[in-house]
Amino acid sequence: MSPRRNRQQGGAKPIDRTGGDRYGLERTEEWRGEEWVVRQVGGGGAAKHYRCPGCDQEIPPGVPHVVAWPQHGDVDDRRHWHRACWNARDRRSARLQRSRNAPRY
Repeated sequence: MSPRRNRQQGGAKPIDRTGGDRYGLERTEEWRGEEWVVRQVGGGGAAKHYRCPGCDQEIPPGVPHVVAWPQHGDVDDRRHWHRACWNARDRRSARLQRSRNAPRY
């Protein structure tokens, strides 16, 4: 006799109307005396090129990263960071200077 299978066979997946398939959950973190909203973006949700303010390097499409903005800020205040750069934001120097020929995103 074969062992019993308790797995579902096919069927429709439940629909997530919160956008959970593209964006992760938001959390708040304190940085420089201000509350920041932080959201993890998976590779499937990253569709454009972004410039990381931590290392001044490009984040290509399809790369998981972090989006952070001040809690009481505007949509234009959002910044896309590499995960490692966001985690090391307090250990980095003040500002990296971009060369004159570097593209500005």
